[in-house]
Amino acid sequence: MARVWMFGDDIDTDQIVPGRYAPYMTSEAELGKYPFIEARPEFAREVRPGDIVVAGKNFGCGSSREYAPKALKVVGVAAIIAPSFARIFFRNALNLGIPLFAADLTGVLRDGEEVTLRRDAYEIITAHGSYPLPEPPEFVREIWREGNLIAYYRKYRRFPGQAEGAL
Repeated sequence: MARVWMFGDDIDTDQIVPGRYAPYMTSEAELGKYPFIEARPEFAREVRPGDIVVAGKNFGCGSSREYAPKALKVVGVAAIIAPSFARIFFRNALNLGIPLFAADLTGVLRDGEEVTLRRDAYEIITAHGSYPLPEPPEFVREIWREGNLIAYYRKYRRFPGQAEGAL
């Protein structure tokens, strides 16, 4: 079971990991101390691997701080579900292998609720029903299968959708 962590609209990268903490992030372990440190101080202490972030529109807006999605990866967030994502956050999270689903479940799920994420079946199962998630494109699923974009590239020596031998 995964716990749901609810957030509102326009959660920017400075709310995910405030830039003033960057000098203290000397390792992945240190990075894991800072996600939502000001917006939800209990998050880094209480989040469990496999938990899910559910938010409103425009999640990850603001600066292109790659350490914002990386901090969520370090603490084991299994997926982020929001109606829309800032483009660069989406790309950074995809490169890191964090599953993102563009869906609005803010009026359906509750903060702290226990759910089951069936990532490969593209659904969330709750005590009050099952909710579909959009199936991502094949190239996204390929990256997820390998863990992240770098692992994909190391295995296949190309990027998803790139013809073999093409640069």
